[in-house]
Amino acid sequence: MTQTDPRVRMWSPVCEAIAALLAPHAEVVLHDAGNDRVLAVWNPMSRRGAGDPSLLGELERLDPAGNDVYGPYERLLSDGRRLSSVSAVLRDDGGEPSAVLCVNLDRTPMEQAAALLAAFAAPTAPRPEALFEQDWTERVHQIVGAYVREHGRGVERLTRADRLAVLAELDQAGVFAVRRAVPVVAGALKTSRSTLYALLAELRRSRP
Repeated sequence: MTQTDPRVRMWSPVCEAIAALLAPHAEVVLHDAGNDRVLAVWNPMSRRGAGDPSLLGELERLDPAGNDVYGPYERLLSDGRRLSSVSAVLRDDGGEPSAVLCVNLDRTPMEQAAALLAAFAAPTAPRPEALFEQDWTERVHQIVGAYVREHGRGVERLTRADRLAVLAELDQAGVFAVRRAVPVVAGALKTSRSTLYALLAELRRSRP
């Protein structure tokens, strides 16, 4: 680094702070706006160093987001890594461009995290029904859960008509032929056993 340059001495704490916060995924570069040369680099991810060409001409093709800030815009390293970059023009007391501060953030960790989350959200394969056909409690929760999801309201908000519709599905699935099914269904519907017995009686009376 060109520590003797007054611009490096002035902006070094800021650049070091940004690099420390985003380490090891960000490179911070301070450029000389006058001669298009690199003044200093913190946490270098490319082979550039102090005195190398800055190649800041690319900024002339960008529209500033405001207050001399450009980006975020995309860059690509030679090893294929994609960067999100932001550049800020630093002006002297006379309002003239003195230096340009660039932060280059490696997007690889974020892309890997996004891919991992997408994999978890991928559709699952159909479950092997043969393994569950004897598990009637699983069937109870499947029918109640499907009804809740389809109608967009929790079990506590189900109306009497809703509960009768769910019981009709459970009865059709043969759940109530299983001994001790009533306590399990009552728990799934968050109601008392007496209420469930009353609803079952009403359901069966309504059938021809």
